[in-house]
Amino acid sequence: MIDFKQIIAKAIAEVVNIDEKELESYIEIPKDANNGDYAFPCFRLAKELRKAPPMIANDIKEKIQIDETIVEKVEVVGGYLNFYIHQEEMVEEVLKEIDTQEEYGKSEFGKGKNIVIDYSAPNIAKPFHIGHLRSTVIGGALYNIYQYLGYHTIGINHLGDYGTQFGKLIEGYKLWGKEYNIEEDPINELTKIYIRINQVCKEDENVLEQCRMNFKLLEDGDSYCTEIWEKFRALSLKEFQKVYDLLGSHFDSWNGEAFYSDKMPEVIEILEKTGKLVESQGAKIIDLKDKGINTPCIIKKSNGSTTYATRDLAAILYRTRTYDFDKALYVVSYEQTLHFKQVFEVSKLLRIDEKYTNGLKHVQFGMVSLPTGKMSTREGNIVKLEELLNESISRAKDIIEEKNPELEDKDEVAKKVGVGAVIFNDLSNSRIKDEVFDWNQILNFQGETGPYVQYTYVRTKSVLEKAGYMPTIEEVKFDKLLDESSKNIIKLIYNFENILIQVTEKEEPSILSRYLIDLAKAFSNFYNDNKILIEDKDIQNARVYLTYAVGKVLKTGAKLLGIEMPNKM
Repeated sequence: MIDFKQIIAKAIAEVVNIDEKELESYIEIPKDANNGDYAFPCFRLAKELRKAPPMIANDIKEKIQIDETIVEKVEVVGGYLNFYIHQEEMVEEVLKEIDTQEEYGKSEFGKGKNIVIDYSAPNIAKPFHIGHLRSTVIGGALYNIYQYLGYHTIGINHLGDYGTQFGKLIEGYKLWGKEYNIEEDPINELTKIYIRINQVCKEDENVLEQCRMNFKLLEDGDSYCTEIWEKFRALSLKEFQKVYDLLGSHFDSWNGEAFYSDKMPEVIEILEKTGKLVESQGAKIIDLKDKGINTPCIIKKSNGSTTYATRDLAAILYRTRTYDFDKALYVVSYEQTLHFKQVFEVSKLLRIDEKYTNGLKHVQFGMVSLPTGKMSTREGNIVKLEELLNESISRAKDIIEEKNPELEDKDEVAKKVGVGAVIFNDLSNSRIKDEVFDWNQILNFQGETGPYVQYTYVRTKSVLEKAGYMPTIEEVKFDKLLDESSKNIIKLIYNFENILIQVTEKEEPSILSRYLIDLAKAFSNFYNDNKILIEDKDIQNARVYLTYAVGKVLKTGAKLLGIEMPNKM
């Protein structure tokens, strides 16, 4: 497809003698369509060219050589150069691309690059609650989008299957295991043990010390502790899979913290050779004050057991050797900002190529809390994710029963709508924003929601069904789609691949969510402004084909977010 921004940047570069890639990055899409399809802010060149922006804009307009069959006019407004694309040319470009590309917007933009995405990562033997939803769906959307753009993408579920918490669970199981039916209801029963042992640890320091010792025994390969740990892990994964099946989540690796237990000695050995690993109150630490981080990175605790940081460093070393990554993304809440600052800084001491340490990125997101405050497994105040998803499906089914009781496959549609509502709700806002969990808001099927996008898609399917045919691209007269509402849709569809690239540049799936809302709204306006099925066959062909194009892009975009589209609602 023609890259209009590239054409404009190249034409400007020939006038001002500045790198066209740099110029292309300056080009904007005006919010007001009256200001053209693209705008170039000449303020960016004022310092280098030593002229006022309006003067630069006028100079470029006078000298620029650009294909008039592509750009029909160039205007100066203040310090901006506004470019108006020949609309029929854009309509033709977009619809021919829709026709030839089975998967519209798919590209080889990232060919030859490896992206590791570490996401979801629930703690085994604990409930999979709504606090884990954000990492799971943000990471899943990034995984899909990177892959769609041609990157070789590796999704890793770095399970929380190691650490002092297991020392606590082992101790609780030893004390009260026979009182709980772990085989029948593993997560809930283990949670009860965990809450109970935490309470005892608060009251008795000796019990807490024994829990720490249990974890040290587990690290040292004690057969009893290992056997219990393996049982907890297997039962947990079986329960977690129910949630992943509902969400449609996929992972290429399930290597959790425990996987790195035999890989940590090498990390410690490398760090010791640097002379930076020092003893402090019996523990082994890396002092990072010279890097502007006042809290030291603990590599080994005073009792000899390792830490999250040690295991994350071992994971970095392993991933550089196994995946040769260009970027390694850690989709983890902003509560872990200090941890990742420490780990990324210490990773520079591991004798690995700088390209790997430069590629490490903490994709942080805001916390989910209840109206009553922060959730905590040890305190027992959580909302389980499986319950949330099933409740959302149930409410979607109630709405279907009320509004369309004769609908076929009601259960399947309710599942797509209910789960889609939860995913879209999470991905529709900037990932860094905190969320207060609210049943009414998350399950609101009105306004800018997942169900609204799904309903718009279903409407496109309904139009095509009523038309009873699908025109070929040769039957479409592009000049029949030059009205304002049609042009708005065409511009949005043209920009789809660029939207996906923006998502990967900012690791921000909400950019795609907002785009889908904009496209759904644009189609609603088009649908209201234009009768689609009419006697004029040329106009009908063009409008039916545009309706098909909208449906295709909505379905593709939703799928990349992890949302399935129903054919009817």
